[in-house]
Amino acid sequence: MTLIKSISGIRGTIGGKPGDSLSPIDVVKYTSAYGTFLLERNPEAKTVIVGRDARISGTIISNIVCSTLQALGLNVMDLGLSTTPTVEMAVMMEKADGGIILTASHNPIQWNALKLLNEKGEFISALDGERLLELAETEDFKFAEVKKLGNYTIENSYLKRHIDAILDLKLVDIEAIKKANFSVVIDAINSTGGIAVPMLLEALGIKNIKCINCEPTGHFAHNPEPIPIHLTEISNELSKGDYDLGIVVDPDVDRLAFICEDGEPFGEEYTLVSIADYILSKNKGNTVSNLSSSMALKVVTEKHGGEYFASAVGEVNVVTKMKEVGAIIGGEGNGGIIYPELHFGRDSLVGIALFLSQLAHFGKPVGVLRKSFPNYFIAKKKVELDKEMNLDGIISAIEKKYHKHPLDTQDGLKIIFDNEWVHLRKSNTEPIVRIYAESEFKTTADNLADKIISDIKELMK
Repeated sequence: MTLIKSISGIRGTIGGKPGDSLSPIDVVKYTSAYGTFLLERNPEAKTVIVGRDARISGTIISNIVCSTLQALGLNVMDLGLSTTPTVEMAVMMEKADGGIILTASHNPIQWNALKLLNEKGEFISALDGERLLELAETEDFKFAEVKKLGNYTIENSYLKRHIDAILDLKLVDIEAIKKANFSVVIDAINSTGGIAVPMLLEALGIKNIKCINCEPTGHFAHNPEPIPIHLTEISNELSKGDYDLGIVVDPDVDRLAFICEDGEPFGEEYTLVSIADYILSKNKGNTVSNLSSSMALKVVTEKHGGEYFASAVGEVNVVTKMKEVGAIIGGEGNGGIIYPELHFGRDSLVGIALFLSQLAHFGKPVGVLRKSFPNYFIAKKKVELDKEMNLDGIISAIEKKYHKHPLDTQDGLKIIFDNEWVHLRKSNTEPIVRIYAESEFKTTADNLADKIISDIKELMK
């Protein structure tokens, strides 16, 4: 059993003992800390937005979360089955004091999590997260008297309001999409994307839609991480030649991947690259992605006269850097799109609308669009950590070994070679070190990652 407390929220497996998993007791503890944190920041705080993906454990955890917030005297607006970006939008639109989306994103069915938002509908900062964890440890909570308990309301309109806001964006060309008459296949991994994505496509005028795994049962038909090895069903459907595009989202709809018309993956790294190319072709500006994302975004950004910046891994870090440099598009190479014109959060729905607008203007198949971008390969590997391992010491030793190369140490260690790089960092959500390497050649990327793994294992001895 696992319980992980990090910048990414409170994440754990269901079942087991308190403190070792995301048990009901832990849900109460960390929800109480979050509500107390909001009241500490603003004693007049009143409302928290709550939503969830379709995980089997979602209803139970949602009931506990909502009741705990009410017990603190906070009013709860429950969106029920929703998406992470929709909850973020609702916090903004309602001018709420915060929000919680109950989802473990791409993690398997046994996981769930509390993703915590501030009053802007953005993930809380690392500093705020530290204060929240301190409150949780001390259990310094004060619950409301019976006549001051919070109210509970159900609100079902926000998916539509989210989609309406997307349709109002200047660069979402509804008429061009309608005219293109696309045929689309969706894989929504038996979660809330099965509600939201068809609703969006229909609003964009797309009539030929085939849904795979769109029933929001929470019984995931395959591993929910939207990477090619897990997407054979939708790829096989597209290989038959009857559709123009495949769309895949993760359970909370903040990661987006496309499948080409012939069943070949578009590449999750190229979701952001492609949409950025479209945005930058209309408006000159800067871009941001995290250190583990493809350098193809830098190439595309500079082609359009903008400047590219890298941030530490994690949505909150990308958002902070985007605000700092005034980026007009950004995100993460895992298929996360952040479009500030709408809001500062990873949003697959706005990504779909922008990509379809681009594709409609491009006028050629998806596979041809993919070939228009510089081609790079990223090797994504990992090393499991032992509890006794001195990770900081290992990274320092590798930094010393490669000191003649340009290094970036804002998040773990990134070593930059001529037209290649390798990035190693401790995961925020799992007890592992992630090793990412990129090159123009797949074998070179693999070899580069393996070389660093070999260095780490040698140091572990």
